[in-house]
Amino acid sequence: MAPKTDRIKSLRAVRQLRRIRTFYAAGTLVWAASTAWTAWQTPGNRQMWVSALLLAIFAGLLFTATLWLQRLQTDGPAEPAHHAAPRRTARSRHAHA
Repeated sequence: MAPKTDRIKSLRAVRQLRRIRTFYAAGTLVWAASTAWTAWQTPGNRQMWVSALLLAIFAGLLFTATLWLQRLQTDGPAEPAHHAAPRRTARSRHAHA
């Protein structure tokens, strides 16, 4: 059984990865639009290649964050941990007596 603090850290990491994944997705969209625009205006220009490089960096960061998020979500338990013993009903106690 994992300690409670590990679960809290895992939930915090998932939340942070979701936020950063959104940021990287926005950056990827911005640099994709910038790359398309500069490629349309001045194909082969230095600005286009810098924009394409930044697009590749943000796409790689987005892929990495998504991969880590999937791993964190599949490593955690599917159901919450039940620490207490199940309750028996009054009938089942009297039936065994």
